[in-house]
Amino acid sequence: QVQLVESGGGLVQAGGSLRLSCAASGSIFRIAQMGWYRQAPGKQRELVATITSGGSTNYVDSVKGRFTISRDNAKNTVYLQMNSLRPEDTAVYYCNAEKTVGTLRLNYWGQGTQVTVSS
Repeated sequence: QVQLVESGGGLVQAGGSLRLSCAASGSIFRIAQMGWYRQAPGKQRELVATITSGGSTNYVDSVKGRFTISRDNAKNTVYLQMNSLRPEDTAVYYCNAEKTVGTLRLNYWGQGTQVTVSS
């Protein structure tokens, strides 16, 4: 099992910044990829950004140039630096960890942290 604990959400004005953190614990070996997803009211959960164990990153187009995902392997923590926030970034943000065990892909989720951007 992998436990993920997020922190750093809150209320910010448009144009502001927030940094989300996600600390992983438990059976963290073989975590191939970690990432952030978000879900706004009435919408499906969408991928925001991912980072592989090798450091490769991927972003949804709407956050490119504004958000940066990074990881500190020594602390087993992944971060999402969010700059130039917009009201449409308002959502619950979830941390995700994906493990590969043989041919299986196992996904673990945090409890979510609310990000609210006021106009």
